[in-house]
Amino acid sequence: MSANNIGMMDGAYFVGRNEILSWINTTLQLGLGKVEEAAPGAVACQLMDAAHPGAVPMHKVNFDAKNEYDMIQNYKVLQDVFTKLKITKHIEVNKLIKGRPLDNLEFMQWMKRYCDSVNGSFMSSYNATERRESSKGGKETNRRTSVTSHAPPKSASANHKAQASSHGAKRANGHASNAPQRSAKPAPANSAGPAYDAQMTELKLLVDSAEKERDFYFSKLRDVEILCQSPEVEHLPIVKAIQKILYASEDDPSAVAEAQAEMVAQHHQQLQQQPMLSPILEASEAPSITPKDSSEESLMRQEAAAAHKRKSISDLEEFEMGSSSRLRLSNVSDVQLCGSPLMSFT
Repeated sequence: MSANNIGMMDGAYFVGRNEILSWINTTLQLGLGKVEEAAPGAVACQLMDAAHPGAVPMHKVNFDAKNEYDMIQNYKVLQDVFTKLKITKHIEVNKLIKGRPLDNLEFMQWMKRYCDSVNGSFMSSYNATERRESSKGGKETNRRTSVTSHAPPKSASANHKAQASSHGAKRANGHASNAPQRSAKPAPANSAGPAYDAQMTELKLLVDSAEKERDFYFSKLRDVEILCQSPEVEHLPIVKAIQKILYASEDDPSAVAEAQAEMVAQHHQQLQQQPMLSPILEASEAPSITPKDSSEESLMRQEAAAAHKRKSISDLEEFEMGSSSRLRLSNVSDVQLCGSPLMSFT
């Protein structure tokens, strides 16, 4: 159905309290004076029976529910009907049975939106009194409703008789004519009774709205407090600052400023603890840091120099050995040629 998912900004939730009461009383032939009188749940059950005739087992509905147990039984019947009709609306039973005007007004606004979207012409054809007969307390409700509907004409005739008697008294005694006038002065106060009740209802709605908003923000603050108390983050400076604001008293308006000052000081301290590198130190340490390729090339040069040195030493040793052998041969020749006839001839 189109009314299954009605947002809070839908026009259904801007319908006034008086219009809702008039719609309920006209549809179900009741005499409700306040929206919270629908808190027991029987009214909602019969509204669903009016939208879907025969879908609600009216013999299980209790119009005389006074305690929470009986009210919850009515809402169980309503929830079963929702399930059977595949309506996904969530019923906040715990809030409705408390009789808060705002919660019951919102639920009745939703009911009107749903009933209008399903069958807008059921008001003229639905026999609410007959359907209530099978319910517990339904006959008493019908009896009270009939008495209430006949009460205004009786009061009007009584007022007419009182006015006639007052006129007769005025004719009989001129001095006694002041007494009805004095007694008639409180009439504006009586006529202001409905306006006073309406004003009280509006104030109750405002109080309920403020309480819901208060509970919402309190739950958020409680979640933040639980998070700050976890061992993983409770030692962080920002968590301590948040706790300082949470636990500050009303007489301490400087809690926010102090928390900010602590955060700034902690930030500066962290910056000071970080090591600072000097440009001179970096320049002096730069030559000592050589790439891997340079170190391998230097090692290769050193090995080549060592090999060249060893080769030079070996060449020098071979040269010395050769010169010494030639010297020995020259000495031997000198000995052999000494005393030779040829040499002596020459």
